[in-house]
Amino acid sequence: MTPGDRLDLSAFELAVDEQFDGDELDRSRWLPHYTPHWASREATLARYEISGATLKLRIDADTSPWSPEFDGEVRVSHLQTGQFSGPAGSRMGQHRYRAGLVVREEQPEARLWLPRFGVIEARVRAIRHPDAMVALWPIGFEHSPEDSGEICVFEIFGRDLDDHGGLVGVGVKPQNDPRLALEFEQVRVEGDLTEFHDYAVEWLADRLRFFIDGRLVKTVHQSIAYPVQLMLDVYELPSDAPRDTSRHPLVFEVAHVREYRLPAGPAQPL
Repeated sequence: MTPGDRLDLSAFELAVDEQFDGDELDRSRWLPHYTPHWASREATLARYEISGATLKLRIDADTSPWSPEFDGEVRVSHLQTGQFSGPAGSRMGQHRYRAGLVVREEQPEARLWLPRFGVIEARVRAIRHPDAMVALWPIGFEHSPEDSGEICVFEIFGRDLDDHGGLVGVGVKPQNDPRLALEFEQVRVEGDLTEFHDYAVEWLADRLRFFIDGRLVKTVHQSIAYPVQLMLDVYELPSDAPRDTSRHPLVFEVAHVREYRLPAGPAQPL
């Protein structure tokens, strides 16, 4: 392995170090709702606790689907670091993941933690359950509709884990940004992914490099130039079988989330 295959932070400064070391969520950084404009704040409120210096996002046996109208039986506990959407009845809102979405509840705009270039890193434990998925995917704040691309730092389905390792999704998804091309893949990682591992993206103006435990696993020769908000979540996805809650709660444990920047500010001029 060459030095360029390892994550090198020597040129960066630590800008945000979210350690989850208190007992309350820092509401100056995080909103505990999943795209509430497509449903409501009540329906999208995350279940979580902060204890033992980790965040624990949780889906319980009695967790309801967040948006039966638009997303069926999908359940989620989620934190995000920004919020932008239009008035009720409009089609303007972040993460337009399917056609036909309509804002159901107007939300106040929030610009809490919006990185632009640098390194985003998280230390987390995945969940080995066939219906679980955990992810960190920064998305465009989307003040302009085309500024909607997604950087997938990691996306891990419980069904893709085994006794010796598993598959981790990394890369770029255009969503509704016509300037981007889909460049996403699942890479095989050895080791127990239900234990803590480090996932990071080095985000520069001309490329994105993805790292797991400090090791380069993918390079994407495209990038985005607009600010993103962090989307940190655990999903329970429906299957063909009746829902089995015998192994609930599904708990996604996060030790830290960090942002590094180049010393002069953003890595490239605005």
